[in-house]
Amino acid sequence: MGAPRISFEPETFAELEGWAGDDHAAAFVAFCKSAPRVIERATATSTNSRPQPSEALLKACRRACELSRVNQGSVSGDVARQFFEENFTPYRLSYEGAPGILTGYYEPELSGARRRSDKFFVPVYARPDDLVNLIDEAERGARAGERTHARRTAEGLKPYFTRAEIDQGALEAQGLELLYVEDPIDLFFMQVQGSGLIRFEDGSTVRLTYAGKNGFDYTSIGRFLIDNGLFPSEDMTLQALIDWLKADPIRARDVMWKNESYVFFKELGPVSESATLGVDGIALSPGRSIAVDTAFHEIGTPIFVRAPRLTHADDSSTGFNRLMIAQDVGSAIKGPERGDLFFGTGLQAGQRAGQTKHEGRFIVLLPNGPRAARSTSETNATP
Repeated sequence: MGAPRISFEPETFAELEGWAGDDHAAAFVAFCKSAPRVIERATATSTNSRPQPSEALLKACRRACELSRVNQGSVSGDVARQFFEENFTPYRLSYEGAPGILTGYYEPELSGARRRSDKFFVPVYARPDDLVNLIDEAERGARAGERTHARRTAEGLKPYFTRAEIDQGALEAQGLELLYVEDPIDLFFMQVQGSGLIRFEDGSTVRLTYAGKNGFDYTSIGRFLIDNGLFPSEDMTLQALIDWLKADPIRARDVMWKNESYVFFKELGPVSESATLGVDGIALSPGRSIAVDTAFHEIGTPIFVRAPRLTHADDSSTGFNRLMIAQDVGSAIKGPERGDLFFGTGLQAGQRAGQTKHEGRFIVLLPNGPRAARSTSETNATP
């Protein structure tokens, strides 16, 4: 089945429930983190057919950078709100299909070591030299179902090793080990999240970020357990799934191998000198960054997200009404209103992310001015 055909129906900011009460200054700070990356990408040579940023978005990004510079990086809520209202128009999405779903992700914190030992024996691998990108990393969700990476061999490109093959030693003796962690289940979920903070026994830390994957589609092992009657759907949370896996490591291994996708990492340096990164090296903002499907939304686009039943994100009884910035992607993030909210680093962020699976609506703030269609699914869309 092809991507749904969508249309954009204009609204006004006055009609946008929750808009007036939002923290526009925080959203502006997040927007300014991706604005330079959007501008840089417009001048970069693309070799993989990824669309260039629209001129309208580029203009808004340049204005944001200038406004931030003039105000020395400190913009008031009123000024930030005025920026968004003057440079964007809100549009509600209209399409046939299931309602939008919001999930959450975070940066887990794990204990680790530079050297293998009886305690730390699970390797975290760097990107192999023979791994080849077949599509731009930003298009992983938009091009779901296609092989995204391959292995370069003397005979040509071949499928890369699966998770099971890698776990059974396919990459041993290549010097790819960045460090070691205690538990393969913890590594699995760090790969699902796409980043991690590693704390060594001497108290020092290092931040890891996504560096590529083996090219296989992501398979939800939680969905696999539910569909096969191994776990009741009403009890499924991230923590419940982790507990189930850790209760039986052999059982866990077999289930994790159902997800053939495998993520490689690179180091960003100590936590104090780095930030959690989204696509295009954008520094993520907890509570303001969202992963989207780039078949429908440009990276850097502001999106006002409404989820009345999502109350745990900020302990609000009125639900989630917040301006987010499209700054990341994910292999499982597919659809016009499919979003993954970034909650930050550590245990509390993980608890909130793990509880998040709620219906949500996107009000997309499209920049004023000429815009190119994002995909063939929008060819007949308005505006």
